[in-house]
Amino acid sequence: MTYSPEQLLPGTQRALLHRIATAQSEGRAPSLVAAVRRQGRTVWSGARSCVDGHAPDGDTQFRIGSLTKTFTAVLVLRLRDEGLLGLEDPLEKHLPGTGVGEVTIHQLLGHSAGLGAEAPAPWWERTPGTLRPELADVLGEQTRMHSPGQRHHYSNPGYTLLGALVEKVRGVSWAEALRREILEPLSMHRTGSHPQAPHAGGWAVHPWADVMLPEPAEDLGLMAPAGQLWSTTDDLLRFAAFLAEGDDRVLRVASVKQMRVPSAPSEPGEWQSNYGLGLQVVRSGRRTLIGHTGSLPGFLAALWISVEDDVAVVTLTNTTAGLMVGGVAADLVDIVAESEPRIPEPWRPLPEADAELLALTGPWYWGTRSNVLRMAPDGGLELGPLQGAGRGARFTAQPDGTWIGLDGYYAGETLRVVRNSDGSVNHLDLGSFVFTREPYDPAAAVPGGVDEGGWRGLEG
Repeated sequence: MTYSPEQLLPGTQRALLHRIATAQSEGRAPSLVAAVRRQGRTVWSGARSCVDGHAPDGDTQFRIGSLTKTFTAVLVLRLRDEGLLGLEDPLEKHLPGTGVGEVTIHQLLGHSAGLGAEAPAPWWERTPGTLRPELADVLGEQTRMHSPGQRHHYSNPGYTLLGALVEKVRGVSWAEALRREILEPLSMHRTGSHPQAPHAGGWAVHPWADVMLPEPAEDLGLMAPAGQLWSTTDDLLRFAAFLAEGDDRVLRVASVKQMRVPSAPSEPGEWQSNYGLGLQVVRSGRRTLIGHTGSLPGFLAALWISVEDDVAVVTLTNTTAGLMVGGVAADLVDIVAESEPRIPEPWRPLPEADAELLALTGPWYWGTRSNVLRMAPDGGLELGPLQGAGRGARFTAQPDGTWIGLDGYYAGETLRVVRNSDGSVNHLDLGSFVFTREPYDPAAAVPGGVDEGGWRGLEG
């Protein structure tokens, strides 16, 4: 039986429409638009509006607030991949004179630099950026709320610094770098720092009465890299595809995956939510979602991707508060993933196999604990417990013949194949742990040696 991904089933479509209709009605939002992408294409879109015949579509711009931060993070990682900076570099090395130059670029990307959450008064989201013409005006006098690297503390000024870093290293404005390096390659022609018709107007809805108040749409100036962008569901689904799959024209796949790795301890009790490098990483039920939410006065936005389910959702609305847009977007992911589970790709054998690598696969023992080493489809190795839960990791080959852990307990650790004088494998060394073909193999270099009496039963 064949399956066409071009259209979702009628029941799924109705469930999606019901969810956004309920959200718009109960959240009292002037308008709301959402769209779903899977298997490389948009498979559903829907909208609701308080004005008949004026529902937004995939080409209608909304402000996306802090979703902008993900774009800024991509620009910074491009600089890293080009060798122009290192993530562990102190900011002072590339952007001197900020007064917080000891914090690292990695800490700024993951909101662990200890900087304040907001710029000094007046409220930066509802006032023109001309009130904060210098970085010192954005940072204020109390620049450090926590010691760098100790905890996650969300910081909008931190992303202002990253935008200034991009400008300093590139020699062009943040907006120009964004257009040239992300928006144009991904054909995101309806995304930019300022609105272009058709676009939604921002509204505040009275908390106790069904009346509205227009919100200002200020140019945020230096704060732009933290929240300036306007975009559409069509454009953001293109960006979602990039975040899920990578695109070498913008950022290599390994760097995109690095963005998803939690970069600092989360807040106490917030185990379901963490932050990578410009990406939120959240647990929604049994799913891991990557993406970002955003808000500015008059607008709320959310982009969530379940990479495992191959489902991406964008939800945009033009209200200041009252609608949990991140939860709505997560619900849309669940509806599609549960109603129409991803159809796995057919299993196919590898085009070729490295004989030496193949010989390493199979059971290995750390002491008496059984593990299994497998060849990964991408040419790497995967180590994990033979049964149940336990330590494991994926490994990638290095030029010197060793392997480096990519994730899990052994992330960053080195796996070495230790051979006998005749070339046969004696054991695997993983961060000083010895893995042998038999439990406590006497022929291998087991730390502490193996009792000469060997294995035995209970003596009478």
